[in-house]
Amino acid sequence: MSGKKINIENLDLDQMKEKTTENPGLLPYAHHSGSAIVKPEDKGKITGRAVAAMQSQTDMQMSQIYQQMQLLADQAKKIKARVEVSERIYQAAMGFEPLINHKYFLYQKEDGTDFLSLIGPDEWGRKKDWAKFVAEVKLLADHTWEILRENT
Repeated sequence: MSGKKINIENLDLDQMKEKTTENPGLLPYAHHSGSAIVKPEDKGKITGRAVAAMQSQTDMQMSQIYQQMQLLADQAKKIKARVEVSERIYQAAMGFEPLINHKYFLYQKEDGTDFLSLIGPDEWGRKKDWAKFVAEVKLLADHTWEILRENT
């Protein structure tokens, strides 16, 4: 101890009472040397971390939605292509009734007209009745045609 004497008459007991509490566990700071350290939180740091986490999460969700939209767009393009080839095939000459899930071959003649055949491009003999092989196709259950192989 330093040896200083406390002058009791100079003490303001009302002021000292304001600096003490009956429930020290409720104080927002350590009230004695054995107390746990209580540090004030940096509100900007907390907000910054929360905003960064929120942006990361929403970016991930937006990326998932974009991938789903891309998948739907690709599916729409495939359906559009099936409709286009289906319209071309239904305008082509065919001497038979095509069956669902069977493969056929689309050809173009010298005059530019199309015809559908059961014979593949490598199955023709010496006399081929076509100028250009267009595609190998399959009739689907919804009566659209799927391109299995295209002449590129």
